[in-house]
Amino acid sequence: MTIISYFLKTIKNHPNKTAVIDGSRRITFMELACQGQKLGAAVSALCDGAIRKPVGVLLPKSIESVVSDLSCIYAGNAYMNLDVKMPEQRISNILDAVQPLCIITDRIHAKLCAGSDVPILLFDEIITLGDISGEPVLCEQYKKLISTDPLCLINTSGSTGTPKSVVLNHASFIDYTTWGIETLNLSEDEILGSMAPIVFDHSSYEFCLMLIHSCTLDFIPESYPSFPARLLQYMVAQKITYIFWVPTIMVNIANMDLLSRIPLPDVHMVWFAGEVFPTKQFNYWRKYLPQATFVNLYGPTEITVDCTYYVIERELQDDEPIPIGYPRRENDILILNEKNELAQPGEEGELCVRGPYLAMGYYNNPEKTSAAFVQNPLNTAYPERIYRTGDVVFTNERGEIVFKGRNDSLIKHMGKRIELGEIEHIIINTLKLVKNGCAVYDYNKKQIVFYYEADAEIETSVLRREIGKDLPAYMIPTRYVHFRELPRNTNGKIDRLQLKNLANQ
Repeated sequence: MTIISYFLKTIKNHPNKTAVIDGSRRITFMELACQGQKLGAAVSALCDGAIRKPVGVLLPKSIESVVSDLSCIYAGNAYMNLDVKMPEQRISNILDAVQPLCIITDRIHAKLCAGSDVPILLFDEIITLGDISGEPVLCEQYKKLISTDPLCLINTSGSTGTPKSVVLNHASFIDYTTWGIETLNLSEDEILGSMAPIVFDHSSYEFCLMLIHSCTLDFIPESYPSFPARLLQYMVAQKITYIFWVPTIMVNIANMDLLSRIPLPDVHMVWFAGEVFPTKQFNYWRKYLPQATFVNLYGPTEITVDCTYYVIERELQDDEPIPIGYPRRENDILILNEKNELAQPGEEGELCVRGPYLAMGYYNNPEKTSAAFVQNPLNTAYPERIYRTGDVVFTNERGEIVFKGRNDSLIKHMGKRIELGEIEHIIINTLKLVKNGCAVYDYNKKQIVFYYEADAEIETSVLRREIGKDLPAYMIPTRYVHFRELPRNTNGKIDRLQLKNLANQ
């Protein structure tokens, strides 16, 4: 089955239910289907009926972008969302690498791809045409698809400056979405407070949850994360029941003690992923949302959103890291040590994933694909791909998987092997010296640099003295840089690459 197969059932059962809330605008499932078919027919006509190919969508996160993504699927193709805030050169690099069939955009944003020779389809022109139904034509298109055909391309950062375009198929998103529905009892009546950027894999999951399970997506206004009190007031007014966020904004809300003044009685499901959630701030959320189920998820885009999950049911101390838990359905986790052998309990190793829902690879990039998706070293009997995440983990005494850090955050300093994430954990969670922080290594000067987020700058001598109470001398950062707010990337995570480059200038 494909995503459209599920969506047809949703239209039949809930034609007049609100699918998406976008500010003061709303669209029902039937309206979404009609507009998606109309635009899909235009995509198919422009592309001469080609299927199983990428189509670019260059629009802000909105009802229009949802219609556009759906139109690509109706036309038998894969959508590739592009960030309208990206530099034109970056957009150009992606288009050159992927060569999509066409780009769906509008008059305002068309100039961002004016230098490309990829055909452009203007959303605002097509939708204002007469009442043209594309369903009869498109039926023949999407019926040709099978579950392993591409659903979307998601661009991740690339070391060469051109993002890698991860290809994910219908089956992988169907499995992830239905797993969440069945395992965590998601209702058809969920109102999801959506803040994930359109280019993020979480956004594609939310899109699929809406199509498959008839949940309502409420697009939280883009400016609200910068005004957390307004954000919470919006959630109360909209009766948001479910959120799936990167922890950064949740940390800010905890640090400002906002939940004590603006409770969220309707929120009963809280998922978070993408970066480490400091346990002290997590415990704050748990205190003020006792009715909610909290789930920590982990996984790179290459394994379809997330591959492990941890429903937090036991008490966690403020200085105890939140486990990433256990493999989700149809995923197997291999923790491999430096000898490519299974790590023993408590032994650190690289988290690797095997299973049917790995990404199909990187579009038009066989070299990167073969480097990341490799033969399982534990299996010499037949071909079996695994994805090597580059993340270091271990299993604790309870059998829970615990995230330790990145392979590339393990450094050798003063002859010692150091995990930069451990320095961050001690300073932020154990000593509670700052709100947030990021440790990087200056390879030129051979020193550890700690960038931190706090209301006011803290004297270096104070930081060194306090950190020295818990860390050996060789792990104490040499240099400290204060930020009111650390730089974030488009996914809302701390921009570690920017800080790393800053340290090594």
